[in-house]
Amino acid sequence: MGSTSVVPDLPHGQDETAGAVHAWVHGWAVSRGAADPVPAPWGFTLDVGLPGHVARHVLTAADEAAVRKITENPAAPGTWLKAPAPPEEFESWLGPGWSLAGGPGFLMSAPPRAARTGAPPAVADGYRLDTWIRDGVARALVRTAEGAFAARGQAGMAGPVFVVDQVETDPAHQRRGLGRLLMQALTDATAERGATEGVLVATPEGRALYETTGWRVVAPLTGAVRS
Repeated sequence: MGSTSVVPDLPHGQDETAGAVHAWVHGWAVSRGAADPVPAPWGFTLDVGLPGHVARHVLTAADEAAVRKITENPAAPGTWLKAPAPPEEFESWLGPGWSLAGGPGFLMSAPPRAARTGAPPAVADGYRLDTWIRDGVARALVRTAEGAFAARGQAGMAGPVFVVDQVETDPAHQRRGLGRLLMQALTDATAERGATEGVLVATPEGRALYETTGWRVVAPLTGAVRS
């Protein structure tokens, strides 16, 4: 499943944040199997359909008036809202029943080639890497020689943009280059399918990894949820 909307190449300049959010929303929907994003005056809304995450609204700009309007209107518990604004500012705009969720986030972008630093990282001794693509989602899985889970990640493809999502490494296998290996595998797989630029939302810890592979911060991206 994927978005039917056209996703343009990411712009540069004053519209870069809006373009990156647009691309991220559409690729995220493909990655998570969510409904196609529906345009709104302030951004997009989409059905997710999970317990605790029934729907989400995503703003393309730090729009205080839009945040106040959305969060002052009735909303079902488990409705999420994200906006490219710092947490302390975003929190002050929220209406009753809404609270920050997910921790600080950073919207990041990079061309596939810029996301590479030298030769592809080799698979560490004792691990094996498998990649595959299905329904517009590239997946990379790292396991031990015995088959135990070590790390994984995926990327939803929407037009010329790939959106890296759900990258995780088992704590017992961290600091062995597996995160970099996953990013390389996803970058290569999506570039082969025509992706020209990547977008992701990083945690503070993830940001440090991604910056070493050529990604850069476009804007903060903060989330809130209706309890």
